[in-house]
Amino acid sequence: MILPAALLLLGALTAVLAPRLLARADWPDREPVVALWAWQCAVAAVLVCCALSMTFSAAAAWHAVGGPVFATAPGPVVEAYALGTSGLWAGTTAVTLACAGLWSAAMLAREIVRARARRRLRRAELLHRAPLLPGESPGPDRLVVLEGERPDAWWLPGTPPQLVVTTAALRRLRGRQLDAVLAHEKGHARARHDWLLHCSAALADGFPQVPVFAAFRDEMHRLVELAADDVASRRFGRLTTALALVELNEERGVFGPCPVSHGQVPQRVNRLLRPAPRRLRLTAAAALVPVVPVLVALAPGLRALG
Repeated sequence: MILPAALLLLGALTAVLAPRLLARADWPDREPVVALWAWQCAVAAVLVCCALSMTFSAAAAWHAVGGPVFATAPGPVVEAYALGTSGLWAGTTAVTLACAGLWSAAMLAREIVRARARRRLRRAELLHRAPLLPGESPGPDRLVVLEGERPDAWWLPGTPPQLVVTTAALRRLRGRQLDAVLAHEKGHARARHDWLLHCSAALADGFPQVPVFAAFRDEMHRLVELAADDVASRRFGRLTTALALVELNEERGVFGPCPVSHGQVPQRVNRLLRPAPRRLRLTAAAALVPVVPVLVALAPGLRALG
C-alpha cells in the first residue's frame, strides 16, 4: 500500500516548495490578506497530508481502524486500497504521525495557556495604571489612555479587546493620523490576528526543524501588520497612514542607517507611499491547495468505481 507514502511525499513537497514560491513572488506585499490565506492553505495542505497518511496507515495496520473507515465502502473500493498488503511499517507510520499530531495539539495548548497568562498580566497592569472610573464598565470599544513619554499604540486581545494609546502619541498625532493608528489596531482585533500568531508559533516551536512552519510564523508577524496597514489606508489614505507610522516610530531610530528594532517599519512606510496595488484573484486558487491531498487519497477508490 503506497498511498500513505505518496501522501507523505506530497506533504514534504508542499512544505519545501510553498515557502520558496511565496518568497519569490512579489504579490504578497501588495495583497497581504491573500498572502495570509495562501500561507494558511499551504500549511493546512501539509497537515492534511499527514492526517490522511496516518488514517490510511492505521487502517492498513489494524482492522479495528480500517473497519469503521471503510464501513460503507463497496468491496471494489476496499480492494483498491489493498489494506491487507501492509507490513510493520504501516503501524509504525501511524503511531509516529499520531504522536506528531498529539505533540502539535500540546504545543498549541501551551501557547494558548502562555498567551492567556501574558494577557491577564497585561490587563492587570493596565487596570492598575488606568483604573476604571466610578460607575464605568469596560465596553467592546473602550479606549485606554496611558501616561507615557514614548508615542505608542497597541491592542490587547481578549474579550473584549482593548485599544491602548499613550499620551505622547496623542500629542504627536493629529486628527486623521490618530484615527489611522486606531483603525490599524482595530483591524488586528476584528481579523483575530492573535489566533494566527498563536497557531504559527505553536507549529514553529513544536517542529523547529520543519522550515515551512518557521517561515509561516515569520510571515504571519509581517503580513498581519501589512494587512492592518491596508485597513487603515482604505479609510484614511495611504499618505496619512504612512505619516502616522513615521510619527510613532521616528524617535526609536528605525529610520537610521542601523535600525535597532522595528526593522519592518521603513518597509511598511515605503509600501504605503507607493501607488495602490491592483487587486488579485488568487484566493480561490489558494483554497484548492488543501483539496489536492484529498483527491490523491480518493483516487484509488474513484478508479475502482470507474
